[in-house]
Amino acid sequence: MPAGVCPFWVGHLLASPLRRLLQDPEKILGPWVEPGMMALDVGCAMGFFSLPLAKMVGEKGKVVCVDLQEKMLRSLRKRALKAGLAGRIIPRLCGENSLTLKEFEEKIDFALVFAVIHEVPDARGFFSEIWKAMKSGSRSLLAEPKWHVSAEEFETTLSIAGEKGLQLVDRPRIAMSHSALLAKKGDDP
Repeated sequence: MPAGVCPFWVGHLLASPLRRLLQDPEKILGPWVEPGMMALDVGCAMGFFSLPLAKMVGEKGKVVCVDLQEKMLRSLRKRALKAGLAGRIIPRLCGENSLTLKEFEEKIDFALVFAVIHEVPDARGFFSEIWKAMKSGSRSLLAEPKWHVSAEEFETTLSIAGEKGLQLVDRPRIAMSHSALLAKKGDDP
């Protein structure tokens, strides 16, 4: 596992129901997620956001859940099965330098990038892949933990996202996080 990547055991803490007191997935994602959407959860871990996303997209929607660690995806699959949401979840093991989203190009209605970009070795390549996966005009919510990422580093990340065709639309408030809502611009960056 590459340095800086969240260890598997931390996944249990991230999936804790207590986290909902500060970061309620339905409140955070509700304004942008609708039934029938195809959503993307990058760095999904054990599914703290993935499972609520699966409920929100409904029976006709799907959530592509990408993680670097097979153990995280195994746990996500078990949790999705137990919640009756396994049919809406598409688990995807990615590589250190690729999200492996080629088959989802121009199919994603909403992309969630929550507390993961600080672990990515190539932010430009990462945002290029996100841009390619998203439909024109679709949205992406980017959030980074304030204890890992400074305000200056987050602004640099937003600048890179902008270079790669993701335009800043809003700055929603999310507890303990720097956050931004981005929209895909139509022209290939």
